[in-house]
Amino acid sequence: MNKGIIFSISSILLFFSGCQSVEKQDAADTIYYGGDILTMEGKSPEYVEALAIKEGKILFAGAKSELHQYQGEKTAMQDLHGKTLIPGFIDAHSHITMGADAINQANLNPAPVGNVSTIADIIEELKELKNRLNSKEDEWLVGSGYDQDFLKEKRHPTRDDLDAQFPSNPVILLHTSGHMLVANSMALKLAGIDAKTKDPVGGTIVRKSDGSNEPNGLCQEMAAMAFMPFLSKPLPMNQEIRKMIQIQDYYASCGITTANDGLTSSDKMKILEATASEKKFKIDIIALPMFSLVNELVGTGRLKWGIYQNRLKYQGLKMTVDGSPQGKTAFLTKAYLTPVPGCNHDCKGFANLTQTDVNQLFLRCYSNKVQVFSHCNGDAAVDMMILAHQYAEKQVGKKDKDRRTTIIHSQIMRPDQMIQYKTEGLIPSFFTNHTYYWGDVHLANLGSKRASYLSPMKAAFDSGIPCTNHTDYTVTPMDQFFLLWTSVNRISRNGKIIGKDQRITPYQGLQALTIHAAYQYFEENTKGSLKKGKLADLAILNKNPLKVNRSEIKSISVVETIKNGKRIYRKK
Repeated sequence: MNKGIIFSISSILLFFSGCQSVEKQDAADTIYYGGDILTMEGKSPEYVEALAIKEGKILFAGAKSELHQYQGEKTAMQDLHGKTLIPGFIDAHSHITMGADAINQANLNPAPVGNVSTIADIIEELKELKNRLNSKEDEWLVGSGYDQDFLKEKRHPTRDDLDAQFPSNPVILLHTSGHMLVANSMALKLAGIDAKTKDPVGGTIVRKSDGSNEPNGLCQEMAAMAFMPFLSKPLPMNQEIRKMIQIQDYYASCGITTANDGLTSSDKMKILEATASEKKFKIDIIALPMFSLVNELVGTGRLKWGIYQNRLKYQGLKMTVDGSPQGKTAFLTKAYLTPVPGCNHDCKGFANLTQTDVNQLFLRCYSNKVQVFSHCNGDAAVDMMILAHQYAEKQVGKKDKDRRTTIIHSQIMRPDQMIQYKTEGLIPSFFTNHTYYWGDVHLANLGSKRASYLSPMKAAFDSGIPCTNHTDYTVTPMDQFFLLWTSVNRISRNGKIIGKDQRITPYQGLQALTIHAAYQYFEENTKGSLKKGKLADLAILNKNPLKVNRSEIKSISVVETIKNGKRIYRKK
């Protein structure tokens, strides 16, 4: 036989052998097709016909006609049957450890989240909690989510309301905003608060209206910190880990593949680290330690900032500059229009920290390349944060640094501040659920002009700012489609449109929950869109948010959630 022919046959066999090995190497674990696959890659909607994943990452996103090169004998072919596939949601701001704590707390929320409409309802929920936990007479009872604006009495509960039913148990009611609480007499005594206790800097102990200096039970902002040792007292670690597993399942059921824990205390850090150490996290957790830990954590080598370890990452430091607008403790440049508890004149809320405090926190973080996240609801608080950012940059070097400093909430801000956000490279993370839950309250407290510019997402998009949006869970439910609905429609409980000019498109709303949120955390190269090489973090929906009537977006549900290519939730 001719040697050339032998060589040619050998070459052909080698070629096909090579093709077989390539085919095996490139074969996908799973291929999705048969529905709307929305990539979130462009400035406008882009779809592909198929998505192939392998070893937890996206192998291919494109035309169905090209699938043959990724389909192997063991490839699972997943027909979407008309459902919609999108990137998994990235939680821009919430409190997952607080969600775990809420498992053992009374739900004091008004409808539609809870069933409380009177102070008597609060008492009944606490009694039910006491029975459910089989609590002894000296054990703490905690309820969360009460909102005085939606109580029939139109006021905060008082220590006297609680003492009448719980004279022996220490009782705490956490306000829905997370910025104040009501304590009964036993709880006040254990916290060391009485008529002689002075208001702390950045906080108010509201007094009785009888002219005495006795606390009435309401403690706002930094005054509530006296109760933290009791609120954060951990259970045995195995029970804490069990709660974390339970709450992350709730997040996964909402399509969340990356969750946030804002303002993480040292006790909660231990719980997160223990859960991570036992490899119990199904989703990624981004924790933001609280600002009071700055000297312990920033510049000390204690933490590896920005690096995942068993799905847990410490991304930056979280500070709280002011309070809540519905609680009327958000720090404003112009006064509230309605009476404010604990204040009698020119009531603008107040800052929790001094400008010097905020300046030094920024400087410490910027000097050590630690990302800053700061809670700012009022425009005066936003002014403080911008000044601190400028102060720190002047000290350590200017704007060539990619800091992605994030202003959490950015609610009652001004148009001139949006210009500064763009100039300074600051990222607003908005909270549009306020337009529904407290939109009518804000109209009364702030007036139409300020309320209409609440969480101004359209202005941010028009300015080219990669803004995000969040639920602030446990303040409002984690439901991402209700959040999307509020950003698109901005309709209050009473049916009023809160800022017609700030409504955004459904696609923009999804950007804020996916690719923009990835950018906020420096993860846009691995998450937030469906692109070859990115993590296979996915959510399958029963309907396409871009193809339903805008009023129906809130009724969309998550059918399945996939993290790194593995299913972590399926709707029953």
